[in-house]
Amino acid sequence: MDTSEEKTQVKEQFPTAVSGEDEARRKSTLKHLSDSSKVFVAKGEKCPEKPDLLGSLIIQKKALEHYTNGKEAMEKSHYEKAVICFSKAITLQPEQIQLHANQAEVYLQLCDFQSAAACYKRAQLLDSGAYTDRLAFIYYLQGQCLFDQGLYEDALEAFSKAADVKPDCRAYAVRSVACLTATGQLTDSLKMVNDWMATDSPSSDLYVLRARLHKKLNQNSQCYQDVKTAVALNPKCPEAGALLLQLQEAGEEARQRAVDRTLTGQLPEALCMINVALENCPEDERLYLFRGTLYRRLKDFTAAIEDLVKAVELSEDDRGVGGQAEDRDKTDEQGSLQEEVEFQLVLTYNDFAVQCFSRGLYAEAILLLNKAIEEEKGQTGLYLNRGDCFFKQGDWSYALADYQQAEEMQPDDPAVQLRLAVLYNTMGSVCFQEGRFHEAADMFTQAIRYNPTPSQYYEKRAKAFRKILNWEGARQDFICVLILDPSNEELPPMLMSLFPGCSMSDVLSSPAGHAVRVQLMDTIKAFTASSDQQRLNEKLQKMTLTDQDTWAHSEDSSEAGKELMCKNQEEMQIIVKDLLKIKEAALSFLRECSAVHHTGPHRPPPSTQGNWTNPPLDSKGSRTTTGDLGSDSTSQK
Repeated sequence: MDTSEEKTQVKEQFPTAVSGEDEARRKSTLKHLSDSSKVFVAKGEKCPEKPDLLGSLIIQKKALEHYTNGKEAMEKSHYEKAVICFSKAITLQPEQIQLHANQAEVYLQLCDFQSAAACYKRAQLLDSGAYTDRLAFIYYLQGQCLFDQGLYEDALEAFSKAADVKPDCRAYAVRSVACLTATGQLTDSLKMVNDWMATDSPSSDLYVLRARLHKKLNQNSQCYQDVKTAVALNPKCPEAGALLLQLQEAGEEARQRAVDRTLTGQLPEALCMINVALENCPEDERLYLFRGTLYRRLKDFTAAIEDLVKAVELSEDDRGVGGQAEDRDKTDEQGSLQEEVEFQLVLTYNDFAVQCFSRGLYAEAILLLNKAIEEEKGQTGLYLNRGDCFFKQGDWSYALADYQQAEEMQPDDPAVQLRLAVLYNTMGSVCFQEGRFHEAADMFTQAIRYNPTPSQYYEKRAKAFRKILNWEGARQDFICVLILDPSNEELPPMLMSLFPGCSMSDVLSSPAGHAVRVQLMDTIKAFTASSDQQRLNEKLQKMTLTDQDTWAHSEDSSEAGKELMCKNQEEMQIIVKDLLKIKEAALSFLRECSAVHHTGPHRPPPSTQGNWTNPPLDSKGSRTTTGDLGSDSTSQK
């Protein structure tokens, strides 16, 4: 084959030249490259305009299509499909806030609160102020669903998130309190409510909420105060009214239990019950009266006086707001209640004075009795008790004034007469030792007038008559002693001086002896007929107001020998002084008590008191005298 032909065949099988189509493509590429770069543009020439790109329009169109499909799926309740459509749209256009909001609403329809909240959070990243209310509401719905399922810890977390998103909405914080309460974190709940009330103006609802928390914490007193405040702010608040009714019913039930315990003598148990009643109704003056009476019977006089004074104050407050015609019955009831409180207060002062008397604290007992007399000036027993204290202190004039005051109020009271007899006998003994025999004879005469039974009175008066040379009176008194106490050791020497040369039988059988016997027996019979001597002896052994028939509430009055609740004398003195400050300053009371309460003669000044010395005490605590008068075993108690 010719060489030229071979070359032609190779060219056909492996063409080395560029075909026309390839050449055109190559030129177009070079032209595009030169047109797209300023390097290939001659100086002074303009670049050709770039054609419009359609990619963004395509994306927008496709996102709109997904959004439309998602809306249609929502309308048909195809929520899973709607989630997918909105997800595709968000992928194409994540900066569109509405797409996130729509997807959140779809999740909300599916009760997927976590995903719904996440969608709204993404929307808030794009716009910080958007959908705040909706996000908080979703957290609230989530928390409520968890709360209904009993998942209180998870619910608390959800409600806390809602409160953080919307801090000005109190409803979300209140649900947090409900969760804390359900989990037993009552103290934390109460702290939250207290913080709200400190920062905001409290409302009746807040007071009711706090009252319920107090009730769960068994703080019934604080609960009652909050309920009363809630009712004052909103009298028509049904929750407050219902809660107040519950407290009143609980208080009445506890009071009735206290009454039952008291009737069976279980005073400590009754005190526990009445404390429960007062926690539920801390403004009921009847309960303070009840507890004050229990404290008095339990000898806790400090607490008794505090409760009774509180009852008086509450009763006065109630009477102050009453007074209308429709409240007349209630006002009368409150008035009788106040009288009963004042009566119990007098009893408490008296019983406390009895305890002081039994420990030898006569000055403190006098102060307490002064308070009792200030409250009630018409009770004989108070004057008798104060006179006893003055007698023990040796203040004869004060004691005589109190006994005489009691005699004016009850002239035939044997207790008064016996005390006067003892006092006149003691004063006569003092006068005899000081050489004032006429006064001594008069004093012994008064003692015999009030109590003609003790032979010592006649013996002492006979000795006084001998000193003033009244032989007839001395002989008559000797006969009385001989009749009443034939074994008296003083009779033989007296017989020798008054009836020399006569025997005792001769004296008794004489007409004078017969006349004295008849007169003495008539006098003693009249005296003993006026009272039951055994009852009087028992009564004089303890220091009470009067007998139980007169004072129905004094059946538990203190006995003189029982131990005080106080540990020592100093403690007793402090308590007494504190009690006297309940209504007034102790200092002003001490300055005024003498002028206010004492109705008898004043005690002689120090310069004249030398004539009223105190006779010494014997081993039994009785006053004794020495010298010609002999011993006086008659005592007051």
